[in-house]
Amino acid sequence: MALARAHKNLPILPISRETVQDHVYRRIKELILNGEIEPGRTVTIQSIADAFEVSAMPVREALHRLVAEKALTVVAGRSLGIPSLTVERLEDLRRVRCEVEAIAAEWAAQAISAEELDHLGRLIEQMSEAEVARDRRKYVRANHAFHFTIYRASGSDALLSIIESLWLQIGPYINLLNATTNWWASNVKHMEMRDALIHKNGAAARQALQADIESAASALRVFLIEQEEITKNPPKRRGRAGVRQAE
Repeated sequence: MALARAHKNLPILPISRETVQDHVYRRIKELILNGEIEPGRTVTIQSIADAFEVSAMPVREALHRLVAEKALTVVAGRSLGIPSLTVERLEDLRRVRCEVEAIAAEWAAQAISAEELDHLGRLIEQMSEAEVARDRRKYVRANHAFHFTIYRASGSDALLSIIESLWLQIGPYINLLNATTNWWASNVKHMEMRDALIHKNGAAARQALQADIESAASALRVFLIEQEEITKNPPKRRGRAGVRQAE
């Protein structure tokens, strides 16, 4: 299973029994946001319970919450996966993100600390290193940390909750896209965001963040259209002699 594969590569440790349900919920969200559970892969209650070394009950409750939040969907039987994304759904999420996340960036410009700005600088360096090494996992994690450092700096728990819900729905596809997208161009936008925050320029921070969202949405739109075309017109299989098989 997908989570079993992720389990081998992650420093997953047994979870404390005190608040096990919330811990399981948060850890599954981290797997989704960090690209460990990708579109097209499935997980089960048992695979997660085995990976986290907990009983099935808290896992079941956590998965129910994530299904309600549209982060996961039932695929077949007891298997769950990332919901499919249409171009129409992408456009809806893009419009909302451009408003909600931009507000958070604008507010953060007036409240972000020197320590948080330093942290953003280190994360930009990590993304640059990941770009050179073509280390997709490192880039995805640093990108997520970069954005949410800004969103938390806005000081609004209500905004943060909304943004997290949006990322749970769009993040897995953005992460998938990061395997082939222009990381350097994306990181330039991150530098522009940080520069705007350093100068406490809320309008510039808002504009830079919106440009980042628009760029990712544009690339993802092309990706989704290509995938839809492949689904409608799958490549014809060839026989052993290289001759196309009859339809």
